[in-house]
Amino acid sequence: MASATAADYGWIRSSSAGFGYALDLGHTLALVRGVRPDELLGMAGAEPRGVSAGLGELIERHQERLMAAEFWDETIVAGACTVEGERGDWTLALVLGGDLGSPSLMETLSIGTRAVSHSSNGGKPLHFFHWYENGELRTTFEWPKVRSGSTPDELNAVMREVGLDPTDDEAPGVDRKAAVFALTERLTGVRVTDELLADAEFRTGDVPEEPAGSWESVTVDIADAQGGRTFVQLRRDQL
Repeated sequence: MASATAADYGWIRSSSAGFGYALDLGHTLALVRGVRPDELLGMAGAEPRGVSAGLGELIERHQERLMAAEFWDETIVAGACTVEGERGDWTLALVLGGDLGSPSLMETLSIGTRAVSHSSNGGKPLHFFHWYENGELRTTFEWPKVRSGSTPDELNAVMREVGLDPTDDEAPGVDRKAAVFALTERLTGVRVTDELLADAEFRTGDVPEEPAGSWESVTVDIADAQGGRTFVQLRRDQL
């Protein structure tokens, strides 16, 4: 297993390749082992849109789509490329402005293999992490202390090593998003770098935006008068 920590991903806040755009806008980054980029985009229902040379061109494509749609559209720009990781090739998929698709898509992509994704909604950021193994959601969280999945505690030791505290949502001095990048590397062996994103040859496609009804769960952040915080995760059937 790789030895990455949050410190290895400090570049995400000063990316020359343009990853700051993805952080500000909202994005999903997914890694799937043994599935080709064209297969992944096809399973996501993407309409092929050619190739973008690096993250800069992918961002330009996204901006052009926003302008053409007067800053609102029902499709999302996605780019996918092949990267080297643990036990072979993986596909890295980067979606700008939304999600790759429904949880059922990630379950399907992970059948017979492993898939890991993390996302941010931009603005006041909500950061989510998902680990799938052979069609099963093993561990998922927004806040490190509030985990779910079939094995919610299996990554606890690794979380501590990368800078996340599974018993406390606050880790002073640790960039939680950078730590999630490191956790993803621990599970995939894929080191995502500024240079990788700048030089990647992304096969691109327009992914249909998933309806809100497809969400699996939401986490509610409740603050009391004394400043205490409680996080409650509700499934879709509980809302």
